[in-house]
Amino acid sequence: MSPSGRPQPLSLMFLLGMGMTSERINCPSRCTCQYLEVNCTGQQLHEFPAAIPLDTRQLILAVNNISYLPAVELSFLADLVYLDCRKNLLGDDLDFTFIGVAKLVYLDLSFNNLTHVTFSTFSNLLSLVVLKISDNPNLVAIEKDAFTNNTWLRHLDVSRTGLTFLDTSTVRDLPNLRFLGLSDNPWHCNCSFLDFIAWMTESNVHFPDADNITCYTPEGLHTQKMPTVEAQLHFSCLTQLYKQDYIFLCLIGFCIFFAGTMAAWLAGICVVIYEFHISKGEEEEEEEEDT
Repeated sequence: MSPSGRPQPLSLMFLLGMGMTSERINCPSRCTCQYLEVNCTGQQLHEFPAAIPLDTRQLILAVNNISYLPAVELSFLADLVYLDCRKNLLGDDLDFTFIGVAKLVYLDLSFNNLTHVTFSTFSNLLSLVVLKISDNPNLVAIEKDAFTNNTWLRHLDVSRTGLTFLDTSTVRDLPNLRFLGLSDNPWHCNCSFLDFIAWMTESNVHFPDADNITCYTPEGLHTQKMPTVEAQLHFSCLTQLYKQDYIFLCLIGFCIFFAGTMAAWLAGICVVIYEFHISKGEEEEEEEEDT
């Protein structure tokens, strides 16, 4: 110790060494740690790693066999801003999983087994900017209000999933969205999807790999690129009548026919009554003249 109270270089190195040792001790098994980062890539983990330092800001769990993210243990990582869980076995229900990591900015859940996304899945991620849920072949539904709270979302990738439909309001109401991946999905380009296709042409959002954003069904539009099918789809939707349309028209026709028939019947009755009163009045006049 120097007279000024500062540790000599040897002592300082010793203290730093102790700090580094302490950091290594706090690092989860089979993971590597450095300042504010824990990397567990490709370690064949089957469970969420234990003993993650609470000040961790970047957590990488890519290329493992993790099928479940514990919400409670995640909530201990309150300062987490970057979470990479690509190429795992995550699926089924992720609702409320991220309730305790509100500072999360980057989330990668690609190459997993996600089946659906609801409002409760990402609603607590108010700072989320990048969300990757591509390459989830079992992902077949995203609720239209799923990203209502993610107003900072700038990059969203849902490519190579099982999605056939996406409600326009799901992405249209994201004010900061600039990048939207939609390629290689089995899109069903029917009249219900026309509004979304029209939005694609009008928005300022960038659609990467646009040549692979194509219709899968109906057969007449198979492999045709979106949004170039807008005009064709718009025409067919205006001229095509579905079963419910025919039923509606038949009901309207029946109502008109019934109303016309009733009106004619009532008019006939009124004429008969009128003529009856007229003839009765004439008979009474003739009787009075005779008397």
